[in-house]
Amino acid sequence: MIPRGTYRLQFHKGFPFSAALPLAPYFQQFGISHLYSSPILTARTGSMHGYDVVDHSTINAELGGEKGFRQLASELRSHGIGIILDIVPNHMAVDPANRWWMDVLEHGRRSAYAEHFDIDWDALNGKVLLALLGKPYWQAVEDGELRIARDHISGKSHVAYFDKRLPLRPEDQAIDPADAAAPAALHTLLEQQHYRLAWWRTANDIINWRRFFDVSDLIALKQDAAGVFEASHAKIFELYRSGLIDGLRIDHIDGLADPEGYCRRLRNELVRLAAERPRADPHPYIVIEKILGSGETLAADWGVDGTTGYDFMDEVSSLQHEPDGAEPLARLWHEVSGRPAEFEGEEIVARAGIIEGSFESALRHTVTAFQDLAALSKDGRDVTEASFRRSLILLLQCLRVYRTYAGAGASSPTRQLFGRAVRHACRLAGPGDQAAIAFIASTLDRVTPEGAEAVRRFNHLSAPVAAKAVEDTAFYRYGRLLSRNDVGFSPGTFSRSLAGFHEAMAERARHFPHALLSTATHDHKRGEDVRARLAVLSEIPHEWETATTTWKEMNYGRRPERLTPGDEYQLYQMLVGGWPLDLEARNGPCLSAFRDRVLGWQVKALREAKLCTSWLDPHEEYENQAQDFLRSILDPSISAEFLDSLRTFVHRVSAGGAMNGLVQATLRCTAPGVPDCYQGAEFWDFSLVDPDNRRPVDYGTRAAALKAEFPLKLLSHHWRDGRVKQALLAALLRLRRQYPGLFEEGGYHPVNVVGSQSDHVLAFERRSGSRSMIVAVALRCASACIDLPRPKDGFWENTEVVLPASVDGSLEDILCHSRHTEEGGLSCGKLFAWLPAAVLVSS
Repeated sequence: MIPRGTYRLQFHKGFPFSAALPLAPYFQQFGISHLYSSPILTARTGSMHGYDVVDHSTINAELGGEKGFRQLASELRSHGIGIILDIVPNHMAVDPANRWWMDVLEHGRRSAYAEHFDIDWDALNGKVLLALLGKPYWQAVEDGELRIARDHISGKSHVAYFDKRLPLRPEDQAIDPADAAAPAALHTLLEQQHYRLAWWRTANDIINWRRFFDVSDLIALKQDAAGVFEASHAKIFELYRSGLIDGLRIDHIDGLADPEGYCRRLRNELVRLAAERPRADPHPYIVIEKILGSGETLAADWGVDGTTGYDFMDEVSSLQHEPDGAEPLARLWHEVSGRPAEFEGEEIVARAGIIEGSFESALRHTVTAFQDLAALSKDGRDVTEASFRRSLILLLQCLRVYRTYAGAGASSPTRQLFGRAVRHACRLAGPGDQAAIAFIASTLDRVTPEGAEAVRRFNHLSAPVAAKAVEDTAFYRYGRLLSRNDVGFSPGTFSRSLAGFHEAMAERARHFPHALLSTATHDHKRGEDVRARLAVLSEIPHEWETATTTWKEMNYGRRPERLTPGDEYQLYQMLVGGWPLDLEARNGPCLSAFRDRVLGWQVKALREAKLCTSWLDPHEEYENQAQDFLRSILDPSISAEFLDSLRTFVHRVSAGGAMNGLVQATLRCTAPGVPDCYQGAEFWDFSLVDPDNRRPVDYGTRAAALKAEFPLKLLSHHWRDGRVKQALLAALLRLRRQYPGLFEEGGYHPVNVVGSQSDHVLAFERRSGSRSMIVAVALRCASACIDLPRPKDGFWENTEVVLPASVDGSLEDILCHSRHTEEGGLSCGKLFAWLPAAVLVSS
């Protein structure tokens, strides 16, 4: 079943299944075909996202359990809405509620679940590292923080560490706690267990099990191990077979040992179960969370419908940035911050730091795997351990994709990107390391049974390095324009040409016409309309430079000496991008609420950048000074002049940002693929990084606005309240319901635009049978918007959209309900008289 449109909801204890029940009529009127649900299997107590699963066999009781989920599915189904479910095959939570994990701690390698997790049992003499102590091990022992306690119900003894309980070996569970009270006796007992307790700071260096990135309370599953796939998917398959869900979103596909094999196996199993469903389903829907590097493509033979849409989010964002703004903004960033003007310089440094700072243990094991393989080869006998280490670091620094997908199954663009990384590493390497790089490259390019372990180790290192170094480090260090730094983005590509966008959409129509199209997600760094507004700065870089220079002068006396100019500059971007449209500069309570949200973003941004502070080593003095500065400049009693200037500038760019937001929404609903709306983003989305983007949504206001059914022409004059965006999305989702063939089967064909402003219009045709749809949107003309989200009158002059010869008869603009009967060309002045987008369907 191919969705017509999806709506993402984040379930948690504060928003359980029952909270979504009354929203079914709203979702039906809005026009979606499927609710796109966050993970629902039992997660760690209090989980706000569901990605920390502890039990794959049950639905989370905090969300309402299986009964609550069935009620929700039934209510949605009565309104014609299905469910697409997010699942987490890569990892589970390290938690007492995870019985698989606790059994491993109790029984070690003899546990029935010992091979369920990606544990290197040989690294610590058959033990599992538990780096959870707040101080070095012997200090914790001697300070009495570790002790043996007895459970009064079971009568069994266990290790107690504050509120944590760890099992003892079965043969030790009868021990009297008094017999292990002395430090020496306790140490002897602990040394006999199947785990080794350690200070948390040792994890990066000696951990012997694969984590989710560098998160030490999430352990990787081995989906390719016997029984793991069946056990971890049994409940999911039950839900699909019974018709409660219609498809799946697969989280972090790059973390699996064999992503291609996993996807094909999943597809085959769902196809097999489809015959048992209450309603026939010839095509189970499957999308994967895959971060594609610049130039990387998804292989067409995995059995999936495409990605979850980060690539589309990047394509639309880059389309809305003015290419002429790249150089002056890069120059300004370098002059202000002293950091690299181009993203490449920032990324390569971040990768090196993350590899050695967070993944030392994984790097060491990867080096060993290649060294062991080289010992069997005449080409690798003389390659040293040190050379392999240096070469692996270099190659990981130069790689611009999450993993190689090397070998015969790799797509041609992926092989090319890997080859480029190898050549770059060779240029940076010394003469003595050329042989090591060549050996690594050969192993990754032609996978053999002997080299499979080395390839697995490399890919399990490269994916988390990319995520932590790029998205969670370099994105927070590089401040040319923050709208180009988001999940799945290529910040080095500032702007995309019209031809480049057309090419990407035509490729999507040919290979993945049903991939998900997202512009806001639970993972984004900033809301879709924050990015849309910041894109306006690419059109007015010199105005922006003048504004920030003025603000620095205004705030000079309040700026702490240690606050870096780069951090101050990025703060101004976020204030401009996230400023609510209804916020007045001197509105105390509303300003305080906005301030608190930005404070949350600021701490996370500073720590992720890892320059002046970090999560591992918080520099409280620096953070406090940065926060005091933010509070002072948003205090109208002492910074009224700055706030008035900031509000004036926001007013200057907000209409253009809204124009970009409406265009973004239009493309999401008309380009090849399935549009997704993130919770609440049907109104303006000025959210910041999580958890700000998971705040409660006012569905009452949204439902009332949709029910009123005001025409878009009227709403365009009241654009600040967000109803125009919701109405536009609803109109396009209705169109998708009315003409499904246009969107499920229709190809993608660029449409020519002529005239003085032709560079500011993107137009394309989608056709199915005799039905044709022409879409035209305004681009990179935000600086011409005054008080409305469209360019001022007269801007378009003689610009026209040239109708393809294939279009017969009149065309109806479904957004403004006007009819066009012109032959040859359509005036952009008429097309964009009310909105910056036109969607025309042939009669």
